Amino acid sequence: MADIIKTATRDAYGKALVELGNTNDKVIVLDADLAAATKTGMFKKAHPEKFFDCGIAEGNMMGVAAGLAASGYTVFASTFAMFAAGRAYEQVRNSIAYPHLNVKIGATHAGISVGEDGASHQCCEDIALMRVIPGMTVINPADDIEARAAVLAAAEYEGPVYMRFGRLAVPRIFDESYKFEWGKAVVLAEGSDVTIFATGLMVNEAIEARKLLAQEGISAEIVNIHTIKPLDAQAVVASASKTGAVVTAEEHSIIGGLGSAVTEALCESGKPVPVVRLGVNDVFGKSGPAVELLHIFGLDAQNIAEKAKQAISMK
Repeated sequence: MADIIKTATRDAYGKALVELGNTNDKVIVLDADLAAATKTGMFKKAHPEKFFDCGIAEGNMMGVAAGLAASGYTVFASTFAMFAAGRAYEQVRNSIAYPHLNVKIGATHAGISVGEDGASHQCCEDIALMRVIPGMTVINPADDIEARAAVLAAAEYEGPVYMRFGRLAVPRIFDESYKFEWGKAVVLAEGSDVTIFATGLMVNEAIEARKLLAQEGISAEIVNIHTIKPLDAQAVVASASKTGAVVTAEEHSIIGGLGSAVTEALCESGKPVPVVRLGVNDVFGKSGPAVELLHIFGLDAQNIAEKAKQAISMK
């Protein structure tokens, strides 16, 4: 059996930026004194003339990014999700999104899997915050292959993009033939009893949950939602209607994230089905090893399988 390849999506982000720097003279990368952690240090080493460290001043960095974008550059502004979506929210909203500028926000260290850094750094609200900003696109890739493809696609997209990357190394799901389709949900496995919509590192957990459910004769459809906004509502409704029961799985608050987006789409379609949301239940995180924290907060395959059975029982 081949070894399972595990890579953090933040690593793929850094490598993709280097690729862009090799081919696109308009790409500029900004960081807020976290280049080693966000992996933009790879770009700094390869293209020092196009890299600027703005220091521990995230709001100012977003203003710099806006000015560069207004001057015709494609700007990648990077820091931890807590600072990108939290500390710099006003600048992202007013300086970047309001004029619809070509700034791509690379937000790393999102979610509970930040681990020992604890609740102050475990941003589980960022998708909700970015979803509500008009014109903001929100991307949350499942593995390193999808992360790389998303970064390259974001560079070609006109307008602001929020990209969410993780610190924890996660199993590779896709191979090199994978093609990123902007705003398109990806059906990874078909099923008939329940649909599991997952995003980010929870996609692999959903795949593992499907194996557990199969042992009980339950057929689960797995759908990877890499673009949470704009949501592929047509695909969501089609898959939910097919199985008649839904679970959403995300390493984010159950309020305002993938679960909210999916339920909104289903309700507005006039074809609602039972939905069970799995995520962080309106609480702050805590310090501890990343994998252990995921289990403590129920963000694992076993809990997804239990939620799937709950959703099926509600039909």
